[in-house]
Amino acid sequence: MSEFQKKKKQGEKNQNPIVSIIMPAWNAEKTIQDAIRSVIKQTESNWELIVIDDYSEDETYKRIRWFAARDNRIRIYRNPVNLGVSKTRNRGVKVAKGKWIAFLDSDDIWRADKLEKQLCMIEQKKNVDLVFTGSVFMRGWEQSENNRSREKTNFILSYYQKAPKTITYKELLKQNLISCSSVVVKKELLMKYPMKQDVMHEDYATWLEILRAGGKACGINEPLLIYRISGKSRSGDKRRAAQMTWRVYRFLGLHLWEACYYFGWYVCKNGKKYFHINHSKYFS
Repeated sequence: MSEFQKKKKQGEKNQNPIVSIIMPAWNAEKTIQDAIRSVIKQTESNWELIVIDDYSEDETYKRIRWFAARDNRIRIYRNPVNLGVSKTRNRGVKVAKGKWIAFLDSDDIWRADKLEKQLCMIEQKKNVDLVFTGSVFMRGWEQSENNRSREKTNFILSYYQKAPKTITYKELLKQNLISCSSVVVKKELLMKYPMKQDVMHEDYATWLEILRAGGKACGINEPLLIYRISGKSRSGDKRRAAQMTWRVYRFLGLHLWEACYYFGWYVCKNGKKYFHINHSKYFS
């Protein structure tokens, strides 16, 4: 029996997943296969994957359908127009069956034991609302025009973003250490604090709202997420990322002096982070 046949059989038995994984996708034909495979390879099998194609113009939807035909735990949706990542994630949350929600961007990759370790922590810490993990970073670029192959080569960077055991609202204001693709969070909290606007870091604003309301976040200090960075991404564009962080502070209603104070922390901490990323060694 092939790996996909085994997973399909598991999916047929799994009508009540513990965790629902939300994956928005837009023009992700080059990366989404690796992202989906990293979910299928999870040592924890009690999940459903909800992939929502946000009106892609390439073969993203075709590639999603290939996986869905081979694993019943994968559910696919397609937006009639491009809605953006916030509304697409919120749509996924609404249709999710699981008590817990995980997010995985279509260009990121999970380590095989990610969900298992997070669910173990949830079992151990009964009052936790959100569990996140550490991350390593990956760059990918096309080979030169002179080469016959135009395939992308991925390089893992030596820089590692650690995850603290716990993080408070005020600590998170200084630097966002919670990557969206690393999170497992209660569905009821995402229904109460949905992601708002794509003009800011929508996930960052949601984590801050949850912590401000008294939610508890715990971290697993292991690199269970491989996060892809590129110059075209919002995180890769430093000026745009700074503007979006400032908008998060204003959205939360911080006084001007508070926003300036925490923005100063953001500039210092992220400046140091990207210095280390840019001077990291590469591992193919």
